[in-house]
Amino acid sequence: MTFELVTDRPALNFVPTIAERGTTNLERLRTGDDLREWAREAGLVDDLVVTPADLGRARALREAVFGVVSALIESRPPAPADVAALNAAAARRGPVVRLEEDGRLTRSGDVAAVLSVVATDCLDLCVSPDRHVLRWCDDERCTRPFVDRSRGGRRRWCGMKGCGDRAKAAAYRERRRRDDATTARD
Repeated sequence: MTFELVTDRPALNFVPTIAERGTTNLERLRTGDDLREWAREAGLVDDLVVTPADLGRARALREAVFGVVSALIESRPPAPADVAALNAAAARRGPVVRLEEDGRLTRSGDVAAVLSVVATDCLDLCVSPDRHVLRWCDDERCTRPFVDRSRGGRRRWCGMKGCGDRAKAAAYRERRRRDDATTARD
């Protein structure tokens, strides 16, 4: 499985591992291999051993991150249980980064280390200027949060690849239909 990592924040990239919330609730972390692949694609660790219990902890933390991100977007206080989950995960040691003699950079750690990075990033988001420009993607099927760093603060989609392309294509088709209908009446 390939994950779309459209933000520069691990916490915001972790939230959409369950996609289309409220409709299909498409679970992208079905197996330990999925979590291992997400952590590798996110650049957090090079490899990961995941037990079923680890997968459950990752999903639980994802829901806490989603709760806190939702609270930030909606300008309300986060649930104390979500904050407690983030604080507990962030208290763990993160991945070990090492420069090898051959010049390669390696990252190693267990699931707790990966979740520590996600939780720490979410806690940082709570106090960073980014919290004021958090948005939900406007695509009705997408439930991905993003930081709107656009010049005018009017970005609508989490990314142009996918959501933005679909929206622009739909708008183009609608304009064509209207133009065709107007031409047919004339």
